[in-house]
Amino acid sequence: MLEKLTKARNLSKAHNAAKRLISERGESNGLSMADDVVNHYRKLAKDQHVAFFTFLFEKLNPQANDVLKAAQNFVADASARNYIQLQKVAESPRQEFFRRLNRASQGTAAVVEMRRDLLELLDKKPELAAVDFDLRHLLSSWFNPGFLKMHRVDWKSPAEVLEKLIQHEAVHAIDGWDDLRRRLQPDRRCFAFFHPQLPSEPLIFVEVALLPEIATVIAPLVDKRAETVEQVSQYKVAVFYSISNCEPGLRGVSMGNFLIKRVAEQLHAEFPGIKTFVTLSPIPGFMDWVTAGGELGAGVPVERLKPNLKAARDAALTLLNLKGQSWSERLAAGWHPDLVSEQEKAALLSLASIYLGLASTGRSANPVARFHMGNGAKLHLINWAGDLSRKGLRQSAGLMVNYLYDLGSVEDNHERFANGEIVFSRAVGRLMTP
Repeated sequence: MLEKLTKARNLSKAHNAAKRLISERGESNGLSMADDVVNHYRKLAKDQHVAFFTFLFEKLNPQANDVLKAAQNFVADASARNYIQLQKVAESPRQEFFRRLNRASQGTAAVVEMRRDLLELLDKKPELAAVDFDLRHLLSSWFNPGFLKMHRVDWKSPAEVLEKLIQHEAVHAIDGWDDLRRRLQPDRRCFAFFHPQLPSEPLIFVEVALLPEIATVIAPLVDKRAETVEQVSQYKVAVFYSISNCEPGLRGVSMGNFLIKRVAEQLHAEFPGIKTFVTLSPIPGFMDWVTAGGELGAGVPVERLKPNLKAARDAALTLLNLKGQSWSERLAAGWHPDLVSEQEKAALLSLASIYLGLASTGRSANPVARFHMGNGAKLHLINWAGDLSRKGLRQSAGLMVNYLYDLGSVEDNHERFANGEIVFSRAVGRLMTP
């Protein structure tokens, strides 16, 4: 009983603190009021978050009548005065609430924390998407890459930063401090974005290997016993082999594309001999797509799958005989890239090239492909047996991809991708119809 009363009291205090903050007209008490909201919010139990965000959704919406009137005035007279008035009344009061909250001593961290909590509720409470829209709108401005600082992370970086790398590596898990030490040796680079209000919190980081040639297999890059390439003259290729977001509360806030471009420019300045910038990327979801029948998905024009490509896809699916079967069961039975026939290998490579080269702009497109090609990269190579880990076999039958960042072409490639065109190499094109 006492616990229920305490929880109810905490929620009431959080609501009242929010009301006071949004009703404050001056800025003299804004800092202390913002601190009150943060302190009371952090006392809420996890199951009370939905009530807090529902309060923000219901009580801090724009006034529909005011918006309608301002819109009608602007339609009748598109003057600067009417435009400004329309903007004022159409903006959600929640945005001003979060702006004021950002004044708190730990306001930026608190706002990011709130969005992290909110994202966990959206599946069951879709109406709260309005609150998320306001938060994402503000965070996209506050975490604009123009405000972020890019720093190299090395073995001399603070321990709390290094621990974050181990904790948040999302592509190729870091197996303790020895593994991390190898990834920070002279022939490796790690760069991260930091925000001035969160100086010890890497927001997103990218890991790079400096190599004599393009890597097509991931194992040597993440082997903590791998030999170090000592001579700088051997650095001809920069391979981006992992990029990880550290803060779930910033999901959907674009930072990674800017980070990769900045890193490429810095590496080119530091090592003029490096002329080639590529990724070595996974293909999450590829085998799910194959077992589901290899459809291009919504949003992809049907004409892209020309008769010869359709025939190649259908022949590959027939050969693999995977439709409707469990890929995990096939793996459990001993499937391995080293044991397949040349025909099965060609079929999988053909399907991967169609999947990435034709379907990467659709709404159900591969997220990694969409990220890199939307960032101006070119689909360069599809590599057989690139990732033989359990995860790599499960999600892509061991296939990996090199996306090429040609610094002179990224803008043009970005525009072409935005217009629905995927830029891929001749090598990828040849795989489509084996």
